[in-house]
Order: sequence, then structure tokens, then C-alpha cells
Amino acid sequence: MSPDPLQPVSDRSTSVPTSGLRHGTAVLVLIGLWIVLYFTALFAPPLLDDADATHASAARHIALSGDWVTLQVNGIRYLEKAPLPYWLVAIAFKIFGFNTFAAHLPQAVGVLLLALLGYRWGSEAFGSRTALYTGLATLTSAGVFLFTRIYIPEVLLSLLICTALYCFLQSLERDSSALSESRPAALYPYAMWTALALAVLTKGLVALVFFFGTAILYLTLTGAYRQIRSLKPLAGSLLFLVIAAPWHILAGLRNTGGMNGHGFFWFYFINEHVLRFLGKRIPMDYNKLPGYLFWSLHLVWLFPWALFTPVALIAGYRLWKQRGNNVRLEPTTRPGRFAVCSFTERTVLLLVLYSVLVLAFFSLSTNQEYYTFPAYLSILLLLSATLVRAEQSFSTDHTSRRWITIAHATLTVIGLGVAITLGIGLWTSRHLPFVPDIGDLLAHRGVGDYTLSMSHLFDLTGPSFAALRLPAALAAIAFAFGPALAWMLRQQRRHLAATTAIALTSAVFLIAAHIALVRFEPMLSSEDLAAKIQELEDDGAITRNRQVILYGDQAYGSSIPFYLGEEVLLVNGRSSSMLFGSTFPDAPNIFLTDAQFLTMWGTGERKILFVPLEKRDAVDTLLGAHKILLEETSGKALYTDRPLDREPLHDAVHESTHLLAR
Repeated sequence: MSPDPLQPVSDRSTSVPTSGLRHGTAVLVLIGLWIVLYFTALFAPPLLDDADATHASAARHIALSGDWVTLQVNGIRYLEKAPLPYWLVAIAFKIFGFNTFAAHLPQAVGVLLLALLGYRWGSEAFGSRTALYTGLATLTSAGVFLFTRIYIPEVLLSLLICTALYCFLQSLERDSSALSESRPAALYPYAMWTALALAVLTKGLVALVFFFGTAILYLTLTGAYRQIRSLKPLAGSLLFLVIAAPWHILAGLRNTGGMNGHGFFWFYFINEHVLRFLGKRIPMDYNKLPGYLFWSLHLVWLFPWALFTPVALIAGYRLWKQRGNNVRLEPTTRPGRFAVCSFTERTVLLLVLYSVLVLAFFSLSTNQEYYTFPAYLSILLLLSATLVRAEQSFSTDHTSRRWITIAHATLTVIGLGVAITLGIGLWTSRHLPFVPDIGDLLAHRGVGDYTLSMSHLFDLTGPSFAALRLPAALAAIAFAFGPALAWMLRQQRRHLAATTAIALTSAVFLIAAHIALVRFEPMLSSEDLAAKIQELEDDGAITRNRQVILYGDQAYGSSIPFYLGEEVLLVNGRSSSMLFGSTFPDAPNIFLTDAQFLTMWGTGERKILFVPLEKRDAVDTLLGAHKILLEETSGKALYTDRPLDREPLHDAVHESTHLLAR
């Protein structure tokens, strides 16, 4: 008979392998890996267009205006988001200035804290090796890295909800003398309510759905509702309201009289919560991933650790079959109610309930690829625990050994396939020149209408691949040797080394991915066009008495107003995040129709027009030859309506150097 897939913590001393590292050393290893992967990535690329720079602009407004209640973007109320992520970045802006480092620092710190939370929870529930694996998996999973390259609140939400769940479980353990002696158990319920309140201030009511949905299911299944008083429901609820209620009340009082008489309360609670879930949100600018993509992409977001999912499923099936020993029916309660007898089992049950709830919720709701981020830590913790148990029984449990071998074989095949593909690309582009602006060389096939995170990978061509030689070479080397080395070490029963090799392979790949992202910067950010405007002003080619205009939705070029530090006019841009805020009577008049824009063009102060690739044809039809190109990059263009006041100094120097060389 195979051993229990998840043994109680009380049996850990004799059955669970340790990580081979002291706790302090393991934490230092995780911090060092975080510095290499996340901290060093804070300085480049610049803020990207769309959500990244839009959210940074909202935080910039807080830092400059001192208004910590009403978010604004380009002078327009931005009421769809909870405020905590913007407060944190506003504080970072005040300390470090308005730059990429400050904008992304809170997210990077959130990843570190998430990994350390996983380490602590894994250590207490499963042992030190599970703790180490959980930290490594959190830091090296593709989705955790990818979805913290842009300024979105998911990592902070994940940290706060998982912290609340951890404190929830610890609060129910407070009668244990061992816990009482080792930590101030009485603080856990208050920490739980505090984390929950901060989670609501991070993402809204969905935090309550996930936490209370999980907690109610857990209390019902285990019969632990008898311990409800240990959660301090009355005092905790008051603490929750003291933290979470003031912003909501002030935001409601200060933002009334918008679209159809609606204010903050309707827009935030009904439109952004209820109607978003039902797919009827105004405006209808959110889609829903097809079911097959929604589920299968989690293999990508949790890569490479998702390859061990079959091992976890087998362990779960065995745990269910052995519930007579590990998860048994409580004879003193109503039939169908589970009683779990160890902190390990309670952790497993809680994490499974939470993961299933998050995944099921967003499978029904409108969704984006990163919406299920809050479930990543719980899934990775479960995967790490089952991997450690499978390592322990590797020599005796043939089923687990077979599936671990299949996982390594799959990773090796994937690695060789990626390495060969990248090698072919490197070889075919070996004589092609390096072109800094990769966007000019892409095919622009529009796969997935660019709503998928990796849509632009399908646009790569031979010439564009030449700009990615360094990251491609790093990724090719990592995938060619890392998975095979890990497999070899696993066959030698050197399990810690094998799992570490997988983590290092993923780490090198993520470094390569970040370098590639920096190379895509001219296409994904318009910071260089904002720099061009400032450069022309510094050279005296244009005066600072000019008006910047964006054609289309502000998301197309949201990095321009951020880096210029000013509001811009929008042509046909009264849409998406700008729509509801524009209906308030005190909204600035920044929205233009084509007809209004034409009457302004060429009159009064100089006009500078930003045109995204998607709108080039429309602007060519609208303006014809009545425009002067200032700069073009990755299909985006910067036009002005009259000749420059003087030749830019740097252009004159360049021309003189060229003539002397001739």
C-alpha cells in the first residue's frame, strides 16, 4: 500500500525530507532570487501604454493633488478601481520620483511577500522542503512574472486574501497549546480582518466573495463553526469597517451626478461588480476567454510547476479514498460533515476550496487572463506539497514515480523544442542587422486581436528576431540543458537538486523574457515620443506653448501624458475608462470630434498629434497632406500642424558630421 500522500504535520519529523537548508538560509536564497528576477527588472522598460501608464497617472494625480479619495486620469474621474494600489504607488512617487521604478516597486515587494507567506505557511503545514519549493515556484512561475510587468493589483490582492485565509486558519487553532506558546495567537483574528479590509480596498467586493465563500464552505464541512467566536466576529467586523468604509463613503459623497444621474455607488458597486460579472458592464470593453483557453492557459501561467499537476491529482484522489483515516466523518455532527485532524489536512482542505472557488468564479464571469492570479499561491503550495511527498516515496510508489518521470520528460521535450526553434531563429538571422525598433519589423497579424498577453509573439519575423538574439540565446541555452539536467538528477534520487534545476531553468528564461520585453519597448510604450516632444522644446524647435492631442482612446498612448506630466486632448477618445468620468458636469472639455479637431488643426497654438498604429489610416484620410511628421516608431506617429520654429540642434550637428565625413 502506498504511503499517505499528505501526512499530518505531527508525523513530519520522521517522514518528510527537509530542504537541506536552514530557515534563515532558505529565506536568503528566496530574497536573492527575488532581487535577480524582480528588483533588477524595476528600472526598464518604461511604463507601457494602456493599463500600466493609465494606473500610474492615477497615482501621480494623488501624489501631486493630495486628493486620496477620487482617482483621476487626464483630469477625468477614474472611479472603477479601488484605491490601495494607487495609494502605495503615490507614496513611492513621493519618495523616488515619477518613474518606472517607483510605479512597479509595490508590486515587486508584493511578490516577495507572497513568496515568503507561501514559505511560512508551507513550513508550518508540510515542512521546510515544501516551504522552499513553494517560495521557488512563486518566484519562478511564468504567470507571476508576466502579470507583474504591468501595474495591476492582482499580486497585492493575492497576498492579502491568502494572508487573511492563513490568519483564519491560525485563529481556529488558537486553542492549541503548542501554538499559544510559540506565537501571539490572539492577534490572528484581528490580522485576518485587517488583511480582508485591505483586500477590499485593493480590488473591491470580490475579495469578500473569495474569502467568505471559502471560509463558509470550510466551516460547514469541518463543523468548525462552533469555534466562530475565536474569529472575533463582532470586534473584527468593526475593525474591518473602520479600515474599509471611510474611503467608500467619502468617494460616494464626493462623486455624484454622473451618467444618467448615477454616481460613485452605482458605478463602482453595480456597474463594476454586478454588471461586470454578468458581462453587461458599461462600456462593453471587457471580453471573456473561451473555456478551453481559460483552463488550458493555467498550464502556461504556472509553468513549469503545472507539469506536476497529475502528481497532485493522484495525491488528492488517494487522500479522498483514505478519508476514513485522514479526513473522516465526525460521528457527533450531522452526516456529510468532515472533521480533519491535523493542521496539514486543514490547510489542504482550505486551499483546495479557495482554489476551486476562484477558478470557478472567473470561469463564469467575464475575465482577463490574469484574473485568477489570487489562486496561484494556493495551487503552487499544493503542488509543492505533493511533489515533496512524491519525492519521499519515489523509490516505493511506482505511480508517483511514473508521473514525475512523465513531467520531466514533457519538460525536456518542451525545452528541446523551444531550444531548437530559437536556435533556428538565431541561425537564420545571424547575418541580419540589429534594428532597435522591433515594432517596424513585425508582421502585425493581430492574433487574438492583441487581447492575449502573448499575441505579439505571433508577429515575429526573421528580421525582427535579430533584435532578440541575446534573450533568445539565453532561453535556448536554459531550455537545452536545464530540463535534461533536472531529469538526470531526479533519476539519481537527488530530488532537491532536481527541483532546484527546474527553478533555475525557469529563472534564466524569465531573465531572457524581461530582456525581450525591454526590446519590445518602442512598440509597447510611447515614452520615446514624449521624450521627442521634450527634446524639440529643449532644442528650441518648438515652444512650450503647444497643445498635445491623442487620436483615439487615451489607452493607446497613455504613457505620453504621464511622462509629459500634463493633460492632453483626445479625439474620439470618450470611451472605455474615460466614458463615465466624462459625464460629470465639472469634467474638463478634453474630448474632440473629428470636426472639432479639424477646426483647431493649423490654428492658434501649435498642435502636436499622437497617432497609434491602429488609427494611421483614419488620420491620413482626415488630414491628408496637412501634417508634418516629427517622429515615427513601431507604426506610431507624432505629427505637428506647422513647420518647426528652427532646425533641432541635434539634427544640425548630425548633418554637419555627415557632411564632414563625406
